[in-house]
Amino acid sequence: MRLYISCDMEGTAGISSWKQCDPQDAYEYPVFRRYMTREVAAAIEGAREAGVRDVVVNDSHWSMRNLLFEELPRDAGVRVVSGAPKPWSMMQGLRTGVDAAFFTGYHAKAGDAATLSHTFSESIYSVAVNGTRCSEALLNAALAGTFGVPVVLVTGDSAIVDEVTQAMPWAVGVAVKEPIGFSAVNSLTPQAACEAIRDGAREAIGRIANARPFLFEAPYELAIETAGVEHADFIELLPGFERRGGRALRFTSKEYPELLQAFIAATRIAAAADSIA
Repeated sequence: MRLYISCDMEGTAGISSWKQCDPQDAYEYPVFRRYMTREVAAAIEGAREAGVRDVVVNDSHWSMRNLLFEELPRDAGVRVVSGAPKPWSMMQGLRTGVDAAFFTGYHAKAGDAATLSHTFSESIYSVAVNGTRCSEALLNAALAGTFGVPVVLVTGDSAIVDEVTQAMPWAVGVAVKEPIGFSAVNSLTPQAACEAIRDGAREAIGRIANARPFLFEAPYELAIETAGVEHADFIELLPGFERRGGRALRFTSKEYPELLQAFIAATRIAAAADSIA
């Protein structure tokens, strides 16, 4: 059985500040990258107890060089995709033939009243596909769905767990913390979070028979509202994007992978606006 894991960091137990997940921070980040890694390791352990042997882990946070390799299983059955930029960003390494996907350390979408809520970039105020406002989890789950891969586990704050399990009722959700606004949490301890994730991963693999891929219905319409007008100025330069207002843009496609790649490109070019604004 083959498993794909996309692991983010903001949804890790205890994290309530950007400093704790900023690779440039010399004090808190080293502690919390270890907690992130241990949550990933717990997910792998639970999955393996349920019969999984081959695992691909995509480090999906910030510089995408966060995981401590020595804290992960040391056998050839685990591969880690590390570094950035990656063409498919948080979903690099996904392929056909994978039986299921886990999303660990995920967080609420931009605009939600939840800790460190955002969607790919602080340049993005909101993003919707076919009228559905999306988190990173929904955007990424739909790409997995095009490969026929169901998302069966999500871990992170309660806001993202609620969103994913409502959209994908077959998925197991493990909420390791409750958000208290944007910069505070009520959290499990790291040890308790790992135990809950291990149990959730074991249960999630056991549910695979009832899982199904998450998909939006074609054709696809991407609607983006940027944080600032300057971000929309830059995104408008990309082929296929239509300016719909000061901060609003639209992109359409008959293929979901094309739409997601356009969104990834949009977030990257929008970041360039911050350097000259």
